[in-house]
Amino acid sequence: MTVIALFGAGGKMGYRLASNLKGSRFEVRHVEPSEAGRERLKAGLGFDCTPAQAALDGADVVILAVPDTLIGKVASGIEKDLKPGTIVVVLDAAAPFAGHLPDRPDLTYFVTHPCHPPIFNDETDPAAKRDFFGGIAAKQHITSALMQGPEEHYALGEEVAKVIWAPVMRSHRVTVEQMALLEPGLSETVCASLLVVMKEAMDEVVARGVPKEAARDFLLGHMNVLGAVIFEENPGVFSDACNKAIEFGKPMLMRDDWKRVFEPEELAASIRRIT
Repeated sequence: MTVIALFGAGGKMGYRLASNLKGSRFEVRHVEPSEAGRERLKAGLGFDCTPAQAALDGADVVILAVPDTLIGKVASGIEKDLKPGTIVVVLDAAAPFAGHLPDRPDLTYFVTHPCHPPIFNDETDPAAKRDFFGGIAAKQHITSALMQGPEEHYALGEEVAKVIWAPVMRSHRVTVEQMALLEPGLSETVCASLLVVMKEAMDEVVARGVPKEAARDFLLGHMNVLGAVIFEENPGVFSDACNKAIEFGKPMLMRDDWKRVFEPEELAASIRRIT
């Protein structure tokens, strides 16, 4: 049986993973330093925790379900107990991209991150419709990268990824560099920033007299129909008035050089700030 050592098992992310790994074909050893986390695991899932060194003894896969800022510290702290050929799974590209993993060519580094349930979906179950993060009831796509290690390790890494992020639809293979372009580049620097601006715009029209509920309903409804056309979910074209609004609105909202956020030096700076 493949043995997994799950670090941070009682944290917010670790608990999600521990729940999905329960009943899988893997033998999972749960590592959690905090008393509150250990109690959460015991009460919610019935798991007892294992000391780190014992958990690593004979482990085939080590999952670091800890914050980006702690990846380097945790990884360096357990490095001496990692046998050659161990697959170390990290749940975000930031720390690996920034070089925070130990310089151990005999280890495999596998990075995986969920796409989260898509806005356009076929979910009908109420629990799935309210599972915005994924990994509980809603189907989602995922991304994975084999940063270093033998090619044959990718299959096991992807199998683990499909279990911890289940239920999974498409599984995309990318590089760590491409994953960094996706996050923080595309998803956070661009998407999250623009969504915050959209919320501020909604607040502005509310401040100018539009009822908040009307403004929210109007904005979210238009996000749905406009997004369906822009992202080719549904064939369609915008009205001449809408196209004119975009033509004159975009220069007012966006700098001409905004795509600079995807340049390597900008990505590296962004990742340094969060790790």
